[in-house]
Amino acid sequence: MTASGTLDLEYTASRAGRELEGATASEILRWAADTFGDGFAVTSSMQDAVLVALAAEVKPGVDVLFLDTGYHFAETLGTRDAIAATYDVNLITLTPQLTVPEQDARYGAKLHDRDPDACCGMRKVEPLNRALQHYSAWATGLRRVDAPSRAETPVVSYDPRRGKVKIAPLAGWTDSDIDSYVAEHGILTNPLQSVGYPSIGCVPCTRAVAAGDDPRAGRWAGSTKTECGINL
Repeated sequence: MTASGTLDLEYTASRAGRELEGATASEILRWAADTFGDGFAVTSSMQDAVLVALAAEVKPGVDVLFLDTGYHFAETLGTRDAIAATYDVNLITLTPQLTVPEQDARYGAKLHDRDPDACCGMRKVEPLNRALQHYSAWATGLRRVDAPSRAETPVVSYDPRRGKVKIAPLAGWTDSDIDSYVAEHGILTNPLQSVGYPSIGCVPCTRAVAAGDDPRAGRWAGSTKTECGINL
């Protein structure tokens, strides 16, 4: 049974958030697949394939949504293609309504420098919102250790802005957990991670960080911005 039209999504999310706290990532994903069926999708930034691999195990052919902002590193696009060829998933690439040249013509070049919130809104938030209209629930790779703003991330919650159930199966995972899982299972990772990019976004807004620095220090460096807006 899918959730669309049959379940109160807010109640479902609240109850599952309590009951699944402490469950394994696979158990959380199994619950999502069983509860929402084809109304469930996974999002991936292509930093690594941990969430994708786990989801493919419990729901072969699961929809995996990737936001192609037009500003990605070549390594990120290569990781996307490798993941699509390696795991049993239906990888769907989402694109903004405007190409980068069209955005430049309408709003001026390098909007990401002048108004990064507006750029992220058009190139990330809007395309994802549009795609999620077709689903009742979506999974994200958010982890509590990523940033102070994510420290209270529940494993299942209600996303009131979109009217969806939001699932974070890896919320409780540490960096060591990720590294161990990658090593043990031979999980694909973005090669930029090995050259100083522990958190990977768009080329203009991402830089390498020194060993020991905050992993997200390279995102929107020099500004007060810390989130693209997808998870706010």
